Amino acid sequence: QVQLVESGGGLVQPGESLRLSCTASGFTLGYYAIGWFRQAPGKEREGVSCIHSSGSSTNYSDSVKGRFTISRDNAANTIYLQMNSLKPEDTADYYCAADAYHLLCSRNWGDEGTYNFWGQGTQVTVSS
Repeated sequence: QVQLVESGGGLVQPGESLRLSCTASGFTLGYYAIGWFRQAPGKEREGVSCIHSSGSSTNYSDSVKGRFTISRDNAANTIYLQMNSLKPEDTADYYCAADAYHLLCSRNWGDEGTYNFWGQGTQVTVSS
């Protein structure tokens, strides 16, 4: 059974950090480009970051560039999202997703329709 499971969410204060993990079962993450998305209450899901299958290249949305870092450990079948300098506007449910058709992040990496497999999400709340 193909499954993605996110973890690492929680409640933090502004300026603090969190590291999210996305672990796969039933398939090998190393064959796919992987994206992180988030959805805040009342808002559409937005692409946050994407990483090539090899980890050699990454993409970020403007809203997180310089604060978030995506990485992968293919041996552990896990993708990470290190989130630093968190802001209240980063509050959202965070999802990882696998693009089963591409090794590289596509031109439309920020479009949720690009991805085939999704995790159930992990909640991140940034509040003082």
